[in-house]
Amino acid sequence: MMNKLLIAAALTAATPFAAMAGADFVEGDKTFAGEAELGATLTTGNTDTTSLKGRLGLKHELGNWENEYTLEALYKEDTDEVTAERYFAGAQGNYKFDDNNYLFANANYEQDPFTGYDYKLTGAVGYGHRFIDTESTTLAMEVGPGYQYRRLDDEQSALLGYSSEDSVVAHGVLNFETKISDSSKFKQLIVADYGDQLEARSETSLTANIVGALAMKFAVIVRYNSEPLDGKKSTDTETNMTLLYSF
Repeated sequence: MMNKLLIAAALTAATPFAAMAGADFVEGDKTFAGEAELGATLTTGNTDTTSLKGRLGLKHELGNWENEYTLEALYKEDTDEVTAERYFAGAQGNYKFDDNNYLFANANYEQDPFTGYDYKLTGAVGYGHRFIDTESTTLAMEVGPGYQYRRLDDEQSALLGYSSEDSVVAHGVLNFETKISDSSKFKQLIVADYGDQLEARSETSLTANIVGALAMKFAVIVRYNSEPLDGKKSTDTETNMTLLYSF
């Protein structure tokens, strides 16, 4: 219950703060924009279930710099048993040489107790290129070296005899987005880190405007790990229907 209250409080507090930040930063060549995403399901009676999905994405442009910040939270509970719990925080800075080429540096933190790890830290630097950048369609790719640190939970530490893993990784991103109509768009995002194992994440989403800046988003997320810990599966899937507010 405490985790659910913390998630709800954080999402509620973050949205107006981000909106105020946007109002403060729109000056001259400074721009600040973002998206707040939220979905929830609560049932009581013969079956008690709770499902919360939240995401806050911010983008700040200043001259040649484009900075992105992301917060995500997922929590699911079925009859007082937690069945899914994931928290993610990430930041990336892009230095643009021109409209299509840039250098990037990022850092990500992920916590998912169902993978056997207490948390994971990943950082990467490299080169990005926009192959298509029009009003209706964007196609961009990023590639570069990175580093990943994984902290095992107590159960896995006792089983394996060590408490952490780390490796140098090759980091790659493919991001495709296109408008289907004036009120809807399709997006495909693939993120992969390859070192002593392959970790990849694919998000396929369809967004349709409801009114003004409010939209409905349907997304299918697939996470893959080529070397899962004992007793863990290599593939996780997540299907969400959420409300999306752009500012």
